[in-house]
Amino acid sequence: MRRNKKERQRMLMETIEKTPFITDEELAEKFQVSIQTIRLDRLELSILELRERIKHVAEKKMEDEVKSLPVDEIIGEIIDIELDKSAISMLEINEEHVFSRNQIARGHHLFAQANSLAVAVINDELALTAKARIHFTRQVKQNERVVAKARVKKVDSGKDRTVVDVLSYVGTELVFSGEFEMYRSKQPKKG
Repeated sequence: MRRNKKERQRMLMETIEKTPFITDEELAEKFQVSIQTIRLDRLELSILELRERIKHVAEKKMEDEVKSLPVDEIIGEIIDIELDKSAISMLEINEEHVFSRNQIARGHHLFAQANSLAVAVINDELALTAKARIHFTRQVKQNERVVAKARVKKVDSGKDRTVVDVLSYVGTELVFSGEFEMYRSKQPKKG
């Protein structure tokens, strides 16, 4: 059902507030208008494009400063992080991430995204991967967006170890899973 411009723009703002990582293409499909119409609506409403929205949300969420490595060393863009609990990052698969003959992402990029997220979620200046158990569940292609979600599963205070599960998705489809046993130099604070 087509809506008038004012109603569409109101609904567009609500949709982007609820799901800030929605693409212009997804919005165009949802509102049954062209991508250009969505871009013009965003421009009129002073709504940032997806990449800028992601950076804006990430900067707001970085109040919990990553301690274990510099943010620019994380593979992918951190979207959300709560130290010693959970973290989310996003990686756009571009030409430099894929094999040239078939445009399939090289596995080490997916591993690096997950591993660096497992390191970043640790609230310690020293966090190292001691062991990893990983599984690739489907190929990832060029121009797909991989969202990795890390969750601290277990803290073993006797061994200075933390277990972090990372699940990576393209849309709602699981493409990678990993369990990372992380060495940390000190125990997390209770709180």
